[in-house]
Amino acid sequence: MKALVFGAAGQLGSELVRLLGDEAGVTHRRASIADAPAVDELIKSRHPEVVFNCAAYNAVDRAETEVEAAREINSTGPAILAAACLRHGARFVHFSTNFVFDGRLDRPYVETDEPSPLGAYARSKLDGERRVLDMLPAALVIRTAGVYGGVGGQSFPEKIAQRARQGGPLKVVADQSVNPTFAGDLAVAALRLAGDGLEGIVHVVAAGCCSWDEYARAVLAELGLSTEVESVSTAEFASAAPRPLNGCLDSIRTDPLRSWREALHDWGLGRRNP
Repeated sequence: MKALVFGAAGQLGSELVRLLGDEAGVTHRRASIADAPAVDELIKSRHPEVVFNCAAYNAVDRAETEVEAAREINSTGPAILAAACLRHGARFVHFSTNFVFDGRLDRPYVETDEPSPLGAYARSKLDGERRVLDMLPAALVIRTAGVYGGVGGQSFPEKIAQRARQGGPLKVVADQSVNPTFAGDLAVAALRLAGDGLEGIVHVVAAGCCSWDEYARAVLAELGLSTEVESVSTAEFASAAPRPLNGCLDSIRTDPLRSWREALHDWGLGRRNP
């Protein structure tokens, strides 16, 4: 598959580049997705079959005061990519988030559930989805949740491990839940779904769901760390942006990835003694 991966330096982008080859990667330094002329020239000159957009503004709390910056990368940029793909005949795969839902359902969200974003980051991601599909109805929008792995050292398991090694205890919210999704598994699934020609919105996450404090304890167990985890409520863990309490996704369009515990175990192999 001849492809371009925008956002190649991130957790998911780096896994896609690992599978597709270094020549597929496009970092922000090479071309911002909000730079329409640069995006158009790159897609025109490289003739990709598929363009993957992994670039995103993910600073959820900071987005509350940097609304325009979040909108530029999460909404305007994806629309620019979709328009360029339309002009040059490339398929487009865009990644979105469980944050488009308000988290009030008592079951995992599926593709047909109505989005209701809570904060600026979430609104910018939903707007990006809609602009992409308005511009290019044949695009594939993959919603996912709790992504970790890849490069950068900024995922939840890596932060928990770092803080544990610096000395605990750790305070982790207990009343928010998510599907911890390994970036390597997500990348493989995205390539498969793109190759199958799937269109529209699809949810791709690890099988199973857990609270963040359960997730943290599982990370520590995999790494052989005995740091105490103190479970706290969302109300006690103040943050600038509201977050969905139920961040769990399911799909009526595709099978889930392997279980989150199995994937986390593989992630933990080789990380016990960094």
